[in-house]
Amino acid sequence: MKIDGVFEVAVKVKDLDVSSKFYQEVLGFKKGLYDEKRRWLFLWVGNNNGMVVLQEDKGNWLRQHFAFRVDETELNGLKDYLESRNVVVEGPVSLDWMNAVSVYFPDPDGHELEFCAIRK
Repeated sequence: MKIDGVFEVAVKVKDLDVSSKFYQEVLGFKKGLYDEKRRWLFLWVGNNNGMVVLQEDKGNWLRQHFAFRVDETELNGLKDYLESRNVVVEGPVSLDWMNAVSVYFPDPDGHELEFCAIRK
């Protein structure tokens, strides 16, 4: 079996309108498909390398963590950009065990997101 990577991540959100605005306007993800019946929004990440599916769920659920891979030369600029959009950012944090550096930030539902740069 050969697995090439993760293609899609599903994320529960309390308010699809608020979260879709954050993921599209702040993170720059592109709309793929909106399933009105289920209140799910499929968003393309990067150059259509994968998807995040925002799934509205007003119930109680645990917050999640997931990371997006970025180039190390972009990391400080991404941090500055997020902070200019009033997003609280932690880092950069050196992850020596995996030869990487990351910044961490929350989405509107408190999921811990990460931009991770693997050092070359």
